[in-house]
Amino acid sequence: MTTTKGPTTGTTGAPEPSERADVAGGAGGGESTSTPRLTLAQILEILAGGRLPLRFTAYDGSSAGPPDAALGIELKTPRGTTYLATGRGDLGLARAYIAGDLDVHGVHPGDPYDLLKALADDLVFKLPPPKVMAQVVRSIGVEHLRPIAPPPQEVPPRWRRVAEGLRHSKSRDAEAIHHHYDVSNTFYEWVLGRSMTYTCACYPDADASLDQAQENKYRLVFEKLRLKPGDRLLDVGCGWGGMVRYAARRGVRAVGVTLSEQQTAWAKHAIHEEGLGELAEVRYGDYRDIRETGFDAVSSIGLLEHIGVKNYASYFRFLQSRLRPGGLLLNHCITRPDNTSQPSARGFIDRYVFPDGELTGSGRIIREAQDVGLEVLHEENLRRHYALTLRDWCANLVAHWDEAVAEVGLPTAKVWGLYMAGSRLAFEVGGIQLHQVLAVRPDERGSDGDLPLRPWWTP
Repeated sequence: MTTTKGPTTGTTGAPEPSERADVAGGAGGGESTSTPRLTLAQILEILAGGRLPLRFTAYDGSSAGPPDAALGIELKTPRGTTYLATGRGDLGLARAYIAGDLDVHGVHPGDPYDLLKALADDLVFKLPPPKVMAQVVRSIGVEHLRPIAPPPQEVPPRWRRVAEGLRHSKSRDAEAIHHHYDVSNTFYEWVLGRSMTYTCACYPDADASLDQAQENKYRLVFEKLRLKPGDRLLDVGCGWGGMVRYAARRGVRAVGVTLSEQQTAWAKHAIHEEGLGELAEVRYGDYRDIRETGFDAVSSIGLLEHIGVKNYASYFRFLQSRLRPGGLLLNHCITRPDNTSQPSARGFIDRYVFPDGELTGSGRIIREAQDVGLEVLHEENLRRHYALTLRDWCANLVAHWDEAVAEVGLPTAKVWGLYMAGSRLAFEVGGIQLHQVLAVRPDERGSDGDLPLRPWWTP
């Protein structure tokens, strides 16, 4: 039901489909010059086919949807209308929300999962007939159809990022990593918890805590790589050094590399505090600058998403060149559920979260690894585990919301809540997945170094 306050239109209630045609074109089918403008609530109901799973209110006094709905959206300003009208896909909604022109009700901004799920399950936008659409456009007003500057948290579109270098050049990759990972170590501590691990955990059971699940993930990677005291591990895209420190505690000499200066500083301090300096090292730099070879194992946990699909061959070739014959490589990354979709991220994710991020299917990843001469031994999908990980990260953000807002500002904190809750939903429904791929570098005779006949790790 749509309602209005004040003299905006002189009507109460959303017009039924037959009435909408009259609103747009007049009773006789011709255009009426006296047709009143539609309210914002009426426009939304028209575009949603009258099916609103939540309450909508707008600054023009109109409202729609169930009055007693537990969830709601409030459009607060005309600028918000401009963002919604000019942003393609989810970008307009994100802009209005992050800028404070749109509020959500019934959920915490650190975890708007329930609202996003309701929208994804029940809200389907459809274009109305041309005459009705023309009336919608007239009612919105041409002044709201001209793009305006986005919130300052948004990075430029891909075609304007050339000043930072060609896509996936070292300089542009460094800028993309800086945008996402150099937010604030303190902020990440609140969101990620004690493990300080920003990759998918592996839950040993449904009741496991986030910290237990992250420790179990490192255990799984360590066992898959058959690491033992005295071995050498290279961890590319090492984050805050979680895998490096896990391996060093077990007698492995581990080198990590990251393009984030803040991650490097945090990891070096943690290594010092744990007394792991003789075995663990984290370097600031590009993984392609690693000169040492002959590693017994290479782990790549959450890096491939930033590499670019066209660079997969050189990426796997480089990692293979760092391994000794018989050495093992584990690649852990987010994937698409197919191998044919456009790899580049679009909309909100590309402009606010992972600039230049690209995803493809596990089949494409396996093919690229095989084509450089690596032998793929095993792969598995941890999709459901990532949904649980994101659930727990959102819970951490909610618990530390006031501190997070004070540290990074309300708009950035809202970006994180929106991104993590939306990603959780995507992992739950299979829109994105998380695959671990284990491979070996065969020696010159094609031998895998006498690996066991069956998987040697505990799932």
